[in-house]
Amino acid sequence: MTNEINASIQEFEKSRIQLSAIENQTQSMKIQSQVISEALEELKDSKEEKVYKAVGNILILTDAKKVGKDLTEQKETIDLRAKTLKKQEETLMDKLNKLKTEIEKAQAGNEEKKEEK
Repeated sequence: MTNEINASIQEFEKSRIQLSAIENQTQSMKIQSQVISEALEELKDSKEEKVYKAVGNILILTDAKKVGKDLTEQKETIDLRAKTLKKQEETLMDKLNKLKTEIEKAQAGNEEKKEEK
């Protein structure tokens, strides 16, 4: 194998590892978004004006509307981050597909050279 093929294979492996990390982050964002959505739904259904909010290791009694606003902002941030991760995932998939094609062509070329000898 030539140095170009080895470099392409290393780049492919590196990109594959990056893709795996991004997929894990995306899954984490989806879970966080779902948990916040459920909390917002419960808050909406509740008639309470004050609710407990976890801050570190303690619970603080606070205004329900403020908690709802905070959760909504947090969900928007998480959803935006998930969207960004999705775009990164798509870009990496394209890169991986191109590298795969490049590696396969190079390997096929090397096999043809070996057969000629």
